[in-house]
Order: sequence, then C-alpha cells, then structure tokens
Amino acid sequence: MNDTATLEQSTYTVLPFTMDEGVMARAAIGLVVLATDQTLEHEWRQIIDLPGVAFFESRMYNSPDISPATLAAMEKDITAAVELIVPDVPLQVVAFGCTSGSIVIGEEQVAQRIRNARPGVAVTTPITGAVAGLKALGARRVALITPYVQSVNQLFERHLQGCGLEVSRIGTFNHGNDNEVARIDAASLRAAILATGGHGDVDAVFVSCTSLRMATLIRSVEQELGKPVVASNSAMAWHALRLAGVRDALPQFGRLFDI
Repeated sequence: MNDTATLEQSTYTVLPFTMDEGVMARAAIGLVVLATDQTLEHEWRQIIDLPGVAFFESRMYNSPDISPATLAAMEKDITAAVELIVPDVPLQVVAFGCTSGSIVIGEEQVAQRIRNARPGVAVTTPITGAVAGLKALGARRVALITPYVQSVNQLFERHLQGCGLEVSRIGTFNHGNDNEVARIDAASLRAAILATGGHGDVDAVFVSCTSLRMATLIRSVEQELGKPVVASNSAMAWHALRLAGVRDALPQFGRLFDI
C-alpha cells in the first residue's frame, strides 16, 4: 500500500509556469453580433488578423425581419450581451454590430447600454465607424447603398445629414430579411456600387449593413470606381482598431485602412 502511494506521488508533479499577455498583447476588443448575422465575424477574422490583437464576441437575439420596430426592440438586450464578453478581461473597445439598429436606438444610447456592463470603455458601431471614416477620407457627398426597406433608408438619410454629410444618391436592394441579405452576391454589390457611386455628385460610397459581404471586394471596386468605398464591417473594424491604438495600414481592405 505504501509502495502504491509512493508511485502515485512520483507521477504527479505540479509544474512551475510564467504568463505573458496572451493573444491580446496589443489590444482586446469586444464585439456584439446579432443572432441572425452570417457575415460580421467572418469579415472581422479576415481584417483583424494582427499579432497581439484579439476580439471576443457575444451574440444577442434579434428578429430577421428588419424594421424600425424590430430594431428598437434590441436595445434591452445589449447590456446582457456585453456582460458575457470575457468578463474578467479588460477591453479597450466594445463594438455593437448593427448599423440600422445603432441609428434606430441611437449611438449614444447604444454606448450607454454597453457602458452599463463596461464602464468607461470606448464604443463604436458600424455607423459610428462609417461616419468617422467618410470624414477622414474627406468625403462630403455620399452615395448610400443598403438592403433596407424605405422606412429604414429614410432614417439613414436623416442620420447622415445630421452628421454633416450630404446623401446625394440612395440605392437599395429593398429586402427586409436579414437571413437572405447575407446571400447577396459580389456581382450584385459591385454593380450597385458602380451604378450608384459613378455620378459626379458623389465623393464616396457607403455600403450599409453588417450582413453584406464587402471586406474583400472594397479594394478592387474602389479601383474601378475611382472613389473611396466604406462598408459597415470594415469601417467598424477600422474604427475599433484606431480607438484601441492599433494603427497598422491594411490597404488590401480599402483606402480607409491607409489612414
């Protein structure tokens, strides 16, 4: 019996260890993703593929039917979703992944809901990042491309105008189902950008909606159009990185990432 106890003791060793800063040596970013979203995480993994920069996500319920009423209903669930993002890890930034929801709820109200869980954290949303990006690019007259129905597009136009931007053109796919918006293909997006953004009264194009797959399309369509193109997911990623102090140039994702 004593021999067995000695053997067990000799094969069980408590090992010493040291710790580094893990996957977030440069920055840790929180991300709230809608339950129906098929695109945002996929595109952020492509963009935020930087040593020492990590993002951690949480999902929250939303209706797949995009309308002002369903967008407003999401507000109550934002704080709880943020509370689930690596609770004991300090975050530099928290991003809320819904462009239209941020406008309907209000950017300041979204930020307050996030800070209820993470006091003092920097906050961005797709519309926050897009407006910051368009202004950084020197754009004043914007062509807006969306998948939304008219009632949501009208809210966007008023919001952008309130931010000091002129909405010269609006092109819409006029589709209210978020599950299907994620399947709008690259050819449709490219055609929409060139047709809507090619007018002389447009300085830049803003493609709105986190479900639209734009990250790897932006650079080539900018070259063809000859104007900057800003999209929800990449603009929010750019803004989150800059708020976190990460200033790497990533020109493969468009002109915005040269700033």
